[in-house]
Amino acid sequence: MSLPPPSTSQAYCNVSALEAGLIKLPDEMFITKATPGKVTLAPSLSFLLEHSETKKKVVFDLGIRKDYHNYPPVIVDWIKSTYPVEVEKDVFDSLKDGGLQPGDIDYVCLSHCHWDHTGDTTPFTKSKFVVGGACQTILQEPYPKNSKGRFAFDLLPEGRTEFLDPSSWNPIGPFSRAFDFYGDGSFYIIDAPGHLAGHINALARTSADGGWIYLAGDSAHHRNLITLESEIAVGHPGHVHSCAHEDKEAAQEHILRINKLMGLPRVQVLLAHDEPWYSKHKGGDSFLPGKIASL
Repeated sequence: MSLPPPSTSQAYCNVSALEAGLIKLPDEMFITKATPGKVTLAPSLSFLLEHSETKKKVVFDLGIRKDYHNYPPVIVDWIKSTYPVEVEKDVFDSLKDGGLQPGDIDYVCLSHCHWDHTGDTTPFTKSKFVVGGACQTILQEPYPKNSKGRFAFDLLPEGRTEFLDPSSWNPIGPFSRAFDFYGDGSFYIIDAPGHLAGHINALARTSADGGWIYLAGDSAHHRNLITLESEIAVGHPGHVHSCAHEDKEAAQEHILRINKLMGLPRVQVLLAHDEPWYSKHKGGDSFLPGKIASL
């Protein structure tokens, strides 16, 4: 269950959080034992990971686009009716805070293709996009070809998108399928089934001597799930499926793996909608131009 020890002169990633909008999430839609009527104003976090040696830059998730009225109409209606958003700063504002532009980003890695994680992909005209291969199954009838489509036709750039196939990936820690992105043990893409087709997480070293961070995307929408204080809520009419996940059983199994990861030394786990972490760190040094301190 342990993670790989560092090698001599081990490369790692400097990880910075990026403001990328806020979303109102009714707790009862996501967790059991929720306070009735409680709505959490949660972040939709994005992250910048810079390789310590090559300085290659990955942005993991793009949060919510500031001009959210330009999402497909069915998404705009969903925002108005179910998931109100506030986007004072988007990922581009956050990158600018660190002296960066979209053209400086080598890779955009999307945990999955839901609108509150894809932002606006079009300004990243030089970046290579990295997504889970199974997401191709949900992109076959995009908007506007399908007027009710939830995914825009130009969401992923043709010719610059790598669809990852996890079938031949190797285990790492509690996870059965991981891809060593740079080939040096500094950054792994983790197969994270359950939430949506092609859902992936990220595991990165944060120091040369053994620190780690796990970016869990939408593997869970509330920290009570990964601490096992609550279970996945079901039966809410606001969801496309019976719960917040496409496959509840697979999502729960993955949550259990994340819980095991949390028990390992020097590992911090962040959710995309991690309101407790955000409330503690917003406006601080964990956000670009600062970085998240390694454990």
